[in-house]
Amino acid sequence: MKFVIAPDKFKGSLTGFEFCNAVENGIKHAIPSAEIIKMPLADGGDGTIDVVQHYIQGEKMMVQVQDPLQRTIDAPYLYSPESRIAYIEMAEASGLWLLSPDERNCMHTTTFGTGQLIAHALAMGAQELILGIGGSATNDGGMGMAMALGFRFLDVKGKELEPIGANLIHVHTIEKDQKAKELEKVTVKIACDVSNPFYGPNGAAYIYGAQKGASAVEIELLDQGLRNFANVIERTFNTPIHEVAGAGAAGGIGGGALVFLNASMASGIDLIKELADFDNAIKGADWILTGEGQLDGQTLSGKTIDGVMKAAKAAKIPVAAFCGSLAIDRDLQEAFGIHYVTSILKGIVNLEEAMEESYTNLEFAAYNFAKIL
Repeated sequence: MKFVIAPDKFKGSLTGFEFCNAVENGIKHAIPSAEIIKMPLADGGDGTIDVVQHYIQGEKMMVQVQDPLQRTIDAPYLYSPESRIAYIEMAEASGLWLLSPDERNCMHTTTFGTGQLIAHALAMGAQELILGIGGSATNDGGMGMAMALGFRFLDVKGKELEPIGANLIHVHTIEKDQKAKELEKVTVKIACDVSNPFYGPNGAAYIYGAQKGASAVEIELLDQGLRNFANVIERTFNTPIHEVAGAGAAGGIGGGALVFLNASMASGIDLIKELADFDNAIKGADWILTGEGQLDGQTLSGKTIDGVMKAAKAAKIPVAAFCGSLAIDRDLQEAFGIHYVTSILKGIVNLEEAMEESYTNLEFAAYNFAKIL
């Protein structure tokens, strides 16, 4: 029998690679002749960089860049000289995790460091660039990123502006004649799993500003700034971005990337599946085995298992899911289309104990699943 093991991580407990090894061990104890293909996946969240590295055989490049408050740090990205694919997680340069709680205020943060990572990848010869945009500390509409790539942002008097959220409202002119020439030759894809517009009640500032340290008054100012920025962008590039689904992602860098990078958007899991050539890899499989820390009603909202299920249904391959905990009923399982689902927990334990025993419990659950086949 042929099994494809395609999980997300168990957050805080098992990586996708460890999940694959545990399930493989369990299956092999029950069916020694089983053919196993291990394909750890991710949806663009933390840990995605390691999964991408597995598929593109990329090197981690360390680059000196600016953090969200324009301090010098070293940040990594992945680059494969063979495929000329670069994978950049903006959180490595412009992430909220880089700031202490009292430093967080997206009025004053910038995506300039993310632009520096992109510029380095372009200089290395990247022809395809994948940008993960989760976990940002910013609300600058991608202005900082664009400035690092040669764009200039001027106020009504022609003075160049610092690329921070507070200055979006002052942008009057965007100069693009000095933008990096390499941008004309690169394909850019944005891993984006939210649908927020650029501005408005469901836009970047109102939905995400508070968690990035902005006060209620500042959120209103940021929203006004995004409105102004969108108007200047439309006037300059003839591209209306304000209603594009996902334009408000990561403080508006989703929308900014559409015009400054000529990017397209796709779900994180779809991009990872494409890199893994997942649809071809599963051909002829008898089962796909997947899992994540908790299976619940949000699982089919652009998460890893959602991507697995879509591919499995198209190929008519049954799916078994092994999860740390289950928060679904029979009707929801039927709606998901999962043929077999189980929690790997054994006995009554606390969270810490459950996480410590995840590998052993997962191995045992996979063994018992294979025994009934």
